[in-house]
Amino acid sequence: MTMTSDHTAPAGATAEYAPEHAPRLRWADHAPEVYKAMVRLDAAARRGLDPKLLELVKVRASQLNRCAMCLDMHSKDALAAGESVERIVQLSAWEESAHFYTEKELAALALTEAVTVLTDGFVPDEVYARAAAHFEEPELAQLIAAITVINAWNRFGVTCRMTPGHYSPGRH
Repeated sequence: MTMTSDHTAPAGATAEYAPEHAPRLRWADHAPEVYKAMVRLDAAARRGLDPKLLELVKVRASQLNRCAMCLDMHSKDALAAGESVERIVQLSAWEESAHFYTEKELAALALTEAVTVLTDGFVPDEVYARAAAHFEEPELAQLIAAITVINAWNRFGVTCRMTPGHYSPGRH
């Protein structure tokens, strides 16, 4: 079985895993001031937000953007924050699994999708109103900032093809 040192094969596994790809570009090494600014922006955006809600939002945006590195990171951080495996797994079908989430979380997930997938060029009024009904304005502003920041991280991760599987919770 071909595995990197950070991965272990399931007990009794006989299948050979695909080789791990290397990142296209280690962008943070070449743009360290941008990376540092992103870290500061991320820290500022998370202030005042429930850590579990924040990780659900980050996982959902990362699913939509297909950012494997961010999915790895934020799934692990969600688990470390006390989130359940079941709720993380159900995020890809959250509208059909609404009973796993609070109304506030559902509003945040709807807003996350609207901000992440801007195919219509705007966030629908009903999505914004739903979020505004569950979040005070300062918290809503922080949520919008957090959604925006994870989307920026996703774009770095996807463009540079960052490699998932090596993140340890709480590292960033």
